[in-house]
Amino acid sequence: MVDTKLNLIAGNWTAGTSEVENRNPSDLSDLVGLFAQASADQLETTLDQARIAQAEWAAYGIERKYNVLNAIGTEMMARAEELGTLLSREEGKPLAEGKGEVYRAGQFFTYYAAETLRQIGENADSVRDGIEVDVRREAVGVVAIISPWNFPTATASWKIAPALAFGNAVVWKPANLTPASAVALAEIIERQDIPKGLFSLVMGSGRDVGQRLVESPKVDAISFTGSVPVGRGIASAAVQNFTRVQMEMGSKNALAVMDDADLDLAVSLAIGGAFGGTGQKCTASSRLVVHEAIHDAFVEKLIAGTKAMKVGHALQRGTQIGPVVSEQQLNENLAYVELGKSEGAELACGGQRLEMPTQGFYMSPGVFLNSNNSMKINREEMFAPLAAVIKVGSYDEALATVNDTNFGLTSGIVTQNLAKATHFRRNARTGCVMVNLPTAGTDYHVPFGGRGDSSYGPREQGSHAKDFYTIVKTSYISSGVPV
Repeated sequence: MVDTKLNLIAGNWTAGTSEVENRNPSDLSDLVGLFAQASADQLETTLDQARIAQAEWAAYGIERKYNVLNAIGTEMMARAEELGTLLSREEGKPLAEGKGEVYRAGQFFTYYAAETLRQIGENADSVRDGIEVDVRREAVGVVAIISPWNFPTATASWKIAPALAFGNAVVWKPANLTPASAVALAEIIERQDIPKGLFSLVMGSGRDVGQRLVESPKVDAISFTGSVPVGRGIASAAVQNFTRVQMEMGSKNALAVMDDADLDLAVSLAIGGAFGGTGQKCTASSRLVVHEAIHDAFVEKLIAGTKAMKVGHALQRGTQIGPVVSEQQLNENLAYVELGKSEGAELACGGQRLEMPTQGFYMSPGVFLNSNNSMKINREEMFAPLAAVIKVGSYDEALATVNDTNFGLTSGIVTQNLAKATHFRRNARTGCVMVNLPTAGTDYHVPFGGRGDSSYGPREQGSHAKDFYTIVKTSYISSGVPV
């Protein structure tokens, strides 16, 4: 018998009204576990307790908060092998990526542990005599966090850690495709020296639990990562209560390869950026914008490198691309393959479902040639191990193509020309710009976010996270004249 993993409701591990199965996308015969689904009443109960707990947590001393967050991060890093294996087992990314994600998630907690000790305000003299001004930040209150399945531990951690560091309570609804990683993280947090109900885990469908959460007047802020349509719905619901929102959504990232690029480096960056994490990254390089002078040589090496990638079980040694996360995702990916071909793009390799020794959602990485930027495969986020090559005739055309999108999360350029690199860095309309690096891969201590349809609201990560998780208070003090 498999025990059902429970939700953390108002400080207590609680059964739900139903449960869902979680199976390994690398091997569907492997049942990862059964996971409780929260009810609407449970959500209300945990929101009420979160309000009480937040007031108590806000009154904790800063060193006490530091100890809590540091303990969470330290344990996650120490258990990266164990928890990374669990993550890869349920999500499908290769084991090395799973372990790396958990370790990085631990670093978010240790970084924000230190931030609790750096909460320094400002002071100033008033324009009026005898009055001093004190400016400081206070917690927002109760924060709803809605996280995705593609980085189930890291994305949740870079939201939860600053929320707690700056004095808030957290109600977390993870993606239903990756509940095991959510429970593992919740168990670590719940064991710490925190008020009862400060942190809650409410697993359930977006349609039921998620929708009720974002519509609740008991929520002060919502941090969401997911699709653009869902983000628009959250924003519409949140504005009814004037709830502050922070949203990271879709992307259509481009890597520009110039005629003076190091060819082997460019191919390596393209393959890693496009197919790392099975292409299921919001920072993936799905558009490869290549100068015509280097195009043919680049394409030859790109196709050879793509064909050489090893697709396999996420936990198998040597696997470079694991399965996609679900059958629905696989079907959507294959539909994009057919769409690309119908638009006139040439599928040079891959893009097919694979039969493997274990039953799972395997797909070969695919490369489109002869594509242009007006095709849907270059306009819409595919979230698949698929990349399309767009040939351009100049640097100016490359930059214009990179910027010709509704999205604006990351972009990159491969060049040995300092002038081009500098001009691109300054003029690419994306929140993150990479020079001679893959478009996927960011640090935890600096801001992350995009433009256009990619992001809405204040930046995530680094010290900029305080702009979302805190509210500024300005106080005026007249102390009088000493006698």
